[in-house]
Amino acid sequence: MTKKLLLAVLTMFGLVAHTYAQDKTVTGTVTDAKDGAALPGVTVRYAKGGAVTDGTGHFSIKVPSAISKLIFSSVGYTTQEVAIPASGTVNVALAASVSQLDEVVVSVGSRSSQRTITDSPLPINIFSTSDLKSTGQVSFDKALQYRVPSFNTVNTPVNDASTLLDPYELRNLGPSRTLILVNGKRKNLSSLLYVQFAPGRGETGVDLSSIPTDAIKRVEVLSDGASAQYGSDAIAGVMNVILKDKFEYSSLTVNSGITGKGDGASYGLSFNGGANFAEKGFVNYTVGFNQQDNAIRSGNIDLVSEQFAFGGDPTTDAQIAAYLKRFPTGNNKNGTGATTAAKFLINAGVPISPTAQLYANAAFVAKKVLSNANYRQPYWKQDYGLLHAAGTEYIGYEPTFEGDLTDYNATIGVKDEADGWKKDISFTIGGNQQLYSVDNTVNHSLKGKSPISFKTGGYNFSHMVGNIDLSKQVTEKLNVAFGSEMRSETYQIIAGDTSSYSGEGSNSFPGIRAENAKSNTRFNFGAYLDLSYDITDKWLVNGTVRGENYSDFGGTFVWKASTRYKILDDKIVLRGSASTGFRAPTLHQIYAQSTQAAFVGGQIALSGLFNNKSVVARALGIPTLKPEKSNNYTIGLGLQPAKNLSITLDYYNIDISDRIVYSSSIRTNDASSVLGQILTSNNLKTVQFFINGIKTNTQGLDYVVSYKNVLVGTGKMNFNLAGNFTLNNEIVGDPTTPAAIKAAGSSILSTQIKSLLTKSRPQYKAIFGVDYMIGKLQLNLNNTLFGKTEFQDLDNSYFFFDANGVANTSGGTNAMEYIKQEFSPAVVTDLNVGYNFTNKLSASFTINNL
Repeated sequence: MTKKLLLAVLTMFGLVAHTYAQDKTVTGTVTDAKDGAALPGVTVRYAKGGAVTDGTGHFSIKVPSAISKLIFSSVGYTTQEVAIPASGTVNVALAASVSQLDEVVVSVGSRSSQRTITDSPLPINIFSTSDLKSTGQVSFDKALQYRVPSFNTVNTPVNDASTLLDPYELRNLGPSRTLILVNGKRKNLSSLLYVQFAPGRGETGVDLSSIPTDAIKRVEVLSDGASAQYGSDAIAGVMNVILKDKFEYSSLTVNSGITGKGDGASYGLSFNGGANFAEKGFVNYTVGFNQQDNAIRSGNIDLVSEQFAFGGDPTTDAQIAAYLKRFPTGNNKNGTGATTAAKFLINAGVPISPTAQLYANAAFVAKKVLSNANYRQPYWKQDYGLLHAAGTEYIGYEPTFEGDLTDYNATIGVKDEADGWKKDISFTIGGNQQLYSVDNTVNHSLKGKSPISFKTGGYNFSHMVGNIDLSKQVTEKLNVAFGSEMRSETYQIIAGDTSSYSGEGSNSFPGIRAENAKSNTRFNFGAYLDLSYDITDKWLVNGTVRGENYSDFGGTFVWKASTRYKILDDKIVLRGSASTGFRAPTLHQIYAQSTQAAFVGGQIALSGLFNNKSVVARALGIPTLKPEKSNNYTIGLGLQPAKNLSITLDYYNIDISDRIVYSSSIRTNDASSVLGQILTSNNLKTVQFFINGIKTNTQGLDYVVSYKNVLVGTGKMNFNLAGNFTLNNEIVGDPTTPAAIKAAGSSILSTQIKSLLTKSRPQYKAIFGVDYMIGKLQLNLNNTLFGKTEFQDLDNSYFFFDANGVANTSGGTNAMEYIKQEFSPAVVTDLNVGYNFTNKLSASFTINNL
């Protein structure tokens, strides 16, 4: 069988095998106790196996002869345990349960009360593992892209270390402003500071791709500022990943895919299993492996711009023209990097008393990436005879980048309930390390004596977190919760080989210099108090206050107030919130520092990122970083005109002051200026830094429409419409530019960086999905509309026009003000077809971007 045929077969069938003993067959139908409507998607299980009802509410399951009872459960309904009669037919009517819905949103709603999505004063979305899998995406973060309206992420080509972290955003606010929790506990950040010219520049975030989808029970997304409840990083919202717990059945998932152009093949294998013991004990584990190949999308190089950048004389211009005629793409292999990953996750709970449970979870991920740098054409770089065989034609060389990542997290804790008090005490550790190397390149300062492979260093981030949370329903109307969090964070910069940073350093990715390698640690302590009060059975108010103290910049105080009012027999819900928030600068932003050679406007120049504690930064008048501060306002409307129809619409307005930005490359042609003198004295052509430099305002609308259980033929159809529309995303006022930089005619933000902050994400996104279940067949059709996006290219910032319209690099009107790309709105259509052959075997077939 050929490779292409094998890929096609694997693409069509993602097999899920459920293994357990089997002796007798039990069948039946599950309905709603109130109106008798069939209930699809209900879990039917016993200790070591299970099944799910189809679109007509019917199920069939084989169980060992010794099994006498089955358990029926579904979100929003009371769980029932039913005896198996001699006939082998079990028909069950499930009653709706508020407490079951309460459990879904406890982790991201009020810290003191459990509310349903309708009851909640905050906008919350819930996504099950089947919702994520039906996207056909191979990683958790990419699945969220096609499920969460205001969530966006991106792959960037020729991205070196950034291959190890795709930046994501909720509500256009960057990865560092969305807090990621696993079972309600803070997940560690990536060690990578994202510096590519792409959305998320200058920030870091959690490596969402490290979380195996098969280990997820559901995902709760709170799209509202929650710094008062959870502390730093929660300005845009909170995403809580709930892991699978009680064991139902083992599953083996095999998946594969390939792009329509025959590259970018993906292969995946994942096993989820576990066991139940005692009355409430469980262990659930997932092991997964996946491979993602390169998808190359190189474009042809523009001759005029290439001659402007590298030529300037007739001989070189002719050489460039001849080379590009022969190799129109310049031999570049621009596209996504190749990734290999192995993931392991375990979640367990052990009852230690009738009311207490010892719980624990742990995860480990090992990932290796390989990406290609831009090809070094012979008119750009020489290899000194090191990279091509003697006597053969030299046509250039292509450096490759390799990154090795390990990511881990683990939590152990105890939950207990006594005298109405719920207590949760836990300890969490987590870390992320990345080590880099480059191959097939040279250090041009060493010329013929250069190595051709380099270890260029890396980064490490780790944290330890202790949490104590207590809550109680004091009266029928009053809930109270309070708690504290203690956290220690460490950020380490690891130096590369000496040859990787001496002189110009290894070409394409210079190593980390020894003088910049260091380790820094900080501590913080936070405490919160949360009160929730039902003034009437229709009107709820909630308030939270929080204080935090950091060892490196002091303390901060934030608050949040929210309310909800229900009218017309709870068919209309009015809700709103107001809050203040903060985001502590990451240790990466405080201490990261590097000096390296860069290709700028056709010339090699030293450029440097200097942290705010450096002599250069202080000379430039750059202050020490302080926390960002935010004011969040949300007002929303919820409608439930019919049992199966629900509509929510929420408006948000977020102001962030002292927002931390990664500056432009600061330069000047005036050597006599203060800026010029500082650059000259430090042998620098450009300098970059982090600064609390801007204030931003972001406004938008989130909406969700869901219409379920529509009878179509003998099956049922569900309709879902969800979207986000950005009303405003702008920088308010002028950036805070230090006096020495402003006097030299420079700014901390170029036009390109402003565009990244305000225009680089879709102005709007809408997701329209249709699910149809008929017998054993399931169909999912999703259309995702991505709105207009703009992009301005970094390299063009060095091109200028003089008064006669002639390009130069010495002054004039910046061409970047006029040169940009605009991406028109586009729809991505995805189709997923699933079929349950038996209760042990199912298959699914997904076509992405149909």
